[in-house]
Amino acid sequence: MRFLTSATTLAILACGAAPATALAPPPESATLTAPQQFPGRGRGGGGDGDGDDQEESSGPRPYEEVVTDEAETRTGMFTTHKIGDKLLFEIPAEMLGQDQLLVIEIAETALGIGYGGQSIANDVYRWEKKGDRVLLRAISYDAVADGSSAEADAVDRANVAPIVAVFDVEAYGDDESMVIDVTETFTDPPPELGLRERVPGSIDGDRTWIDRAVPYPDNVNVYSTLTFRNSAANGRGGRGGAPTPARGRGRGGNNNPSNTVVVSWSFHHLPDVPMQGRLCDDRVGYFSARFTDFTDENNQVKQTCYITRYRLEKKNPNAAMSDPIKPIIYYIDPATPEQWVPYFKAGIEDWQEAFEAAGFSNAILGLDAPDDPDWSPEDARYSVIRWLPSTTENASGPHVHDPRSGEILSAHIQFYQNVQRLQLTWYFTQTAAVDPRARVFPFDDDLMGELLRFVVAHEVGHTLGFQHNMKASAMYPTDSLRSESFLREWGHTPTLMDYARFNYLVQPEDNIPVELLIPKIGPYDEWATRWGYAELDADSPEAERAILDEWAREQDDAPWLRFTTSDDAGSDPADQTEAVGDANPVLATRWGIANLERSMAYLIDATVKPTEGYDDLETLYGRMVGQWRTELTHVARLIGGADTQERYGSQPGARFTPVSRARQKEAIEFLNEMAFQTPDFLLVDSIVRRIEPVGSIERVTAAQASVLRQAIQNNRLIRMSEYAHVLGAANAYTILELFEDVRDGVFTELADASEIDVFRRSLQRRYVELMSNKINPDPPQEGGGGRGGFPGGRGGGPQLDPELSDIHPAVRAHLSELDDMIEAVIPRTVDMQKAHLEDLRFRISEALKGRTVGAGPPIA
Repeated sequence: MRFLTSATTLAILACGAAPATALAPPPESATLTAPQQFPGRGRGGGGDGDGDDQEESSGPRPYEEVVTDEAETRTGMFTTHKIGDKLLFEIPAEMLGQDQLLVIEIAETALGIGYGGQSIANDVYRWEKKGDRVLLRAISYDAVADGSSAEADAVDRANVAPIVAVFDVEAYGDDESMVIDVTETFTDPPPELGLRERVPGSIDGDRTWIDRAVPYPDNVNVYSTLTFRNSAANGRGGRGGAPTPARGRGRGGNNNPSNTVVVSWSFHHLPDVPMQGRLCDDRVGYFSARFTDFTDENNQVKQTCYITRYRLEKKNPNAAMSDPIKPIIYYIDPATPEQWVPYFKAGIEDWQEAFEAAGFSNAILGLDAPDDPDWSPEDARYSVIRWLPSTTENASGPHVHDPRSGEILSAHIQFYQNVQRLQLTWYFTQTAAVDPRARVFPFDDDLMGELLRFVVAHEVGHTLGFQHNMKASAMYPTDSLRSESFLREWGHTPTLMDYARFNYLVQPEDNIPVELLIPKIGPYDEWATRWGYAELDADSPEAERAILDEWAREQDDAPWLRFTTSDDAGSDPADQTEAVGDANPVLATRWGIANLERSMAYLIDATVKPTEGYDDLETLYGRMVGQWRTELTHVARLIGGADTQERYGSQPGARFTPVSRARQKEAIEFLNEMAFQTPDFLLVDSIVRRIEPVGSIERVTAAQASVLRQAIQNNRLIRMSEYAHVLGAANAYTILELFEDVRDGVFTELADASEIDVFRRSLQRRYVELMSNKINPDPPQEGGGGRGGFPGGRGGGPQLDPELSDIHPAVRAHLSELDDMIEAVIPRTVDMQKAHLEDLRFRISEALKGRTVGAGPPIA
């Protein structure tokens, strides 16, 4: 197989939505290092310099004149020579043309400039020799052709591998090894090898140096301290754009005149023989390495996709269960607080049982970092869980893989310290009704340790190659999730890779042991691990397909093994985040809200301390309202939905089946009862008046409007229109019927001219505003979705423009009918109620004329 060579970045795969970081592009006035040659002696170069031109190199010199007695020499993949401030690489001839993965990370940083352990780039490079010079080229595996095919030459000519740097050979050593000066590569790096515009300003050579270089048999690690002059600091020059430092730092972060960052470069030799790839299958959720194969076959250019996975090989290939030749090891960052280390190790090794399903014992281990001064968490050889001092409430699990095969080489999990607060607030909102431990802040170490163990296990799953599987939690019967016997055997979700946090369906009378409220490794995790990691007796990826297809078809009879359906475009109500028991979201949400009502009674006792303010109370109350909104949104997803299952050609049946009319009607009836009526249980005066003088109306109606917007999204309405055509109006839930049912819930008072309270008035105005926005959409923003705020979703085929769909005529007819109803009831009203209804008529009139009234910020 021959590969197209061009610059590329390897995929860095992480959990969910990436957390906001403090990295920022430089201000316009800042100057960045330009591409340049990196000389040995006498070829010009970067850095600040003093303006004096160096003499042209006279060619290689005797070895002992270059590598003097003052050199600190260390041997490894390359031999490194440190002479004062200068760093020399001695590259063996056999390493020329070999693929090397360069992993660039922040090792240490100024406050506000990212975090230690944060990835900058992961790319493949090769060293090549041209005369008495050594070239460093960037290599891509985005395109291939069989080496024996005619197309291979076309692939080679299509793009030349970029030359990132050029070095004079300073001297030749034994066996024609080449000594080159790489100092400026790491003190004034070219864009490909630098911080990629993440730190504002230009490098100051007087405050920049190489700290150390440590070679090993298969890799070389280099660390440099880089100091950047921040010309935009304190408003001087440029437009700023630097991240805001944390409070209490003073001049810290990117407001400093200068920022100093320690950067790690780790060159890692890729395997001489790539691992045999395993072809992707949309029925199983793995991250992937993809490339285009231009070998002329079946009259088409084909896309090849390998799953990403560690290389696991049995010590005893004939045994049903065997230890691996090389286990997967995750090291714990020494900066991790001591009390959490046992829980981190447990979270890593929770995956042992999943690997046992693939035939491996002791496949994955959590270990302390070695007591070795040369050991580094940035080293490309190691998988590490990094503890980051950050207020970010998140964690992420990126990994780095070999683009030729999908082999995972290492993973540096980012564990942000404040994820503890996220777990605390989630666990309270979802379980305080049934777990007394959740009602005492802060949590005791055992409870918090178990919550962090769950986070670690989830992120380790990502670094093992697994994508999120949001569909899994809808594959269990909802009422079984209140059964102790079921939970002990199956857990409340089939996978740790779902966002099914804690079992909020359990009611106090169920007497479920609290340890069953937290997710564990489930049947999907074991099944998917077997599918991806089990050794198969096949000499090519194609030869594995038959057995892998047979395993994938097990989903037909075991729905809890199913994965998110590709191309569902957000249509599947079973594919939801933050959901438990969403096989029946109406029943699940009824139980969930019952627990929220109970938990409100514990808010004050949990958060109010004699010597502290009410910050915790305010945060937790806001998240209680958010949990209420989230659970109701699960019900709204039934509207215009489709039940889906990923199928391949060996499985008969449709992939997409419209949700029944009865289930959609049930959903709207529930929302009218639970979402669009004022939730009095959230409006506890002893709580609200501790945290704010005003704001309850906005909190509640914003949450209600969010659920309402979800229920009448344009993409749902377009699907409803198409399904009505396919099923016939008698069997489908139509747009006009939906509007009528929602109107009856939002405008209940119109039936008898009863009093409309302030919360309901606000919700009714929001409703008219949402309808108005459908026929008078804001202009599309650059890079945004289609007109009218119509999201494209994930795949799903061509999307009809809302303005050309049934939406506009349906909305106009609906608003006209609503106006007639309001007009009829106004004579029976007085005061604020009358003023409100007359205002609604004005808003409707303006909307039908193509104008909007009172448009505020987008509703979340």
